[in-house]
Amino acid sequence: MSLILVIDVGNTNIVFGVYKGEELLHSFRISTRKKNTSSEYLVMVHQLFSLFNIPERQISGTVISSVVPPLTEVLRETLRELTDTEPLVVGPGIKTGVPIVVDNPREVGTDRIVNTVAAYTKYGGPAIVVDLGTATTFDVISGKGEYLGGAISPGIGISMNALFNETAQLPRVEIKEPLRVIGKNTVESMQSGIFYGYVSLIDGMIERIKRELKEDAVTVATGGLAHLMATASQYIDKVDPDLTLEGLRILYAKNQQ
Repeated sequence: MSLILVIDVGNTNIVFGVYKGEELLHSFRISTRKKNTSSEYLVMVHQLFSLFNIPERQISGTVISSVVPPLTEVLRETLRELTDTEPLVVGPGIKTGVPIVVDNPREVGTDRIVNTVAAYTKYGGPAIVVDLGTATTFDVISGKGEYLGGAISPGIGISMNALFNETAQLPRVEIKEPLRVIGKNTVESMQSGIFYGYVSLIDGMIERIKRELKEDAVTVATGGLAHLMATASQYIDKVDPDLTLEGLRILYAKNQQ
């Protein structure tokens, strides 16, 4: 059995996916620790592989997308040691099949290109990808599969932390859909502002993007809070929590041909 290991390195979490062909067998995440060495990551990943009974030597290929440059080489070394493969790193020079129609293509985060590849392959275009990660990003894909650009705003977690850290009396609260918009106490009021505030941000941005595109577009949400936000959004059509992992699998296959 030949397996492919895909890794999405984000600012908050590193997400691993193990594929057999097009089937995602396992996925797991660990906290992003920028000061860890390749040996420390090797121990963590080895333990997770053991937990899920993943045979390391059956990994025949690995691919990394990273928005944390200091960790890219660290994880490459980890994967060389763990799987005896040379990882494919998403970046300039690899085949994506995505024309990047922006001022400076090198500025675009690799995770956004990976999401574009997955969304266009699975859902076609025009499309809008809303990624609810450390930042909340909106990526716009044309009907021809071109990456047209997008928007970046602070993520829900960042806003929550700012509210808690920069005020003297507000508590840290759970992110969930409240019973009503008009909160009757401090916790309800904060949950309303955070939840409905971000739903309004998401729907408002999608509405403006569609107006600028002058055509409708399928809207795909991904990231840890995608399911939660989609319950109240008027415009999210699809929720695909594994979109980035799927994009990495597709890119790996493209670059093996």
